[in-house]
Amino acid sequence: MSDQAEITALVHAYARRLDAGALEGVAALFEQATWRSESTGEVRRGREEVRAVYERVCLYDGSPRTKHLITNLAIDVEPEVDRAAAECCFTVLQGIEAGEPIQIILSGRYVDRFERSAGVWRFSDRLFIVDLTGDLGRHFG
Repeated sequence: MSDQAEITALVHAYARRLDAGALEGVAALFEQATWRSESTGEVRRGREEVRAVYERVCLYDGSPRTKHLITNLAIDVEPEVDRAAAECCFTVLQGIEAGEPIQIILSGRYVDRFERSAGVWRFSDRLFIVDLTGDLGRHFG
């Protein structure tokens, strides 16, 4: 698998895990990374600190009933130093009850840094930038 494909898979793994309610799996992606929020200035490092962020996510039968759409992914790989950077847009849809309108609850950007260790790419930093906010009342408790 190419460097670009491996990094793309990491970005998408975050969205898939979160949408599945696999919050431990989300936190595991940041085992060796910092997780930062532009809006709060918050900086967290490692699995345990990052996992605490997701304690507020409301789950409905184990799922947040969301769909994270990742678009405009741009990746810049520096293979000679085993580093890469990426930026993408995200849009979060939520639908709690069947038949209710699906709502856009959040949109913004992820600015990521990656490093390759023992031949495997992993997150080294993620900055969350929120551009648009909808009704988050049924997403965060």
